[in-house]
This record gives sequence, C-alpha cells and structure tokens, in this order.
Amino acid sequence: MGLKKIIFIGFLFMMLGTVSELYLLDHYEDTLQFIPILCIGLLLLLVFVLFFYRSRFLNRVFKILLVLTVLSGVYGTFLHLQANYEFELEMTPSLGGWDLFIESLSGALPALAPLSMVVLAIIGYSYLILINQKQ
Repeated sequence: MGLKKIIFIGFLFMMLGTVSELYLLDHYEDTLQFIPILCIGLLLLLVFVLFFYRSRFLNRVFKILLVLTVLSGVYGTFLHLQANYEFELEMTPSLGGWDLFIESLSGALPALAPLSMVVLAIIGYSYLILINQKQ
C-alpha cells in the first residue's frame, strides 16, 4: 500500500472518528459548537471529490477549508479554556495566576481537544501535497 493511500485512510478515519465523537458528545447544541462538524463534513465531501477529480480551483478550496479547520481548532481551544477559566474562578475565587491557568487546562471541558482539528488539517494538507505530486 502506497503512502498516498495510507495518508488518505488516516485522514478519513481521523475525520470520521472526530465527527462521531463530537456527535456523541452532543457538540451541536450551540451554533459555535457546530463549526468543527461543518468543517469536517465539508472536508469529507471535498476529499472524495478530489479522490476522483482534481483541479486548481478544488485544490485552492481545499486549502482554504484546511485553514478554516485550523482556525476552528485554535478558536475552540480558546473557548474551552475560557469556559474552564470562568468555572474554576467561580468555584475557587481565590485562585489566580499560574494555578488558575493549570486548573483551566484540566477543567470540565477538554481544553486541548479542539487542537485535534489542527492535526486533522495537517494530515489533509499532507494528502493534498501527495496527490499533486507528479509521478
């Protein structure tokens, strides 16, 4: 099995696994929570189109979508940290500085989980590079 197929399968499993987990966690109750599901859904659609047909336009759209996916992961991390920060501050008002930051990282919401969207985009970009290489 070639590297292109391995990256494609990894990308596919990462997308399906992430979107399944988001669905099972009811990560669609708020408009902002729906952003990663939308990004993954569009990536899934576009990766299958690219599997059968490639063009400059589709490559550019795919790259833009990958950048939006990265931004959604970074923004999601910010939102998770912010919610944890507010919760920890409410629970322990005397907490501050580094201790508050550490508690926010390990709070109720998985603060770093949205960064998996960044990894997803990196795998997607790797796939794009591979499919565009001249054989």
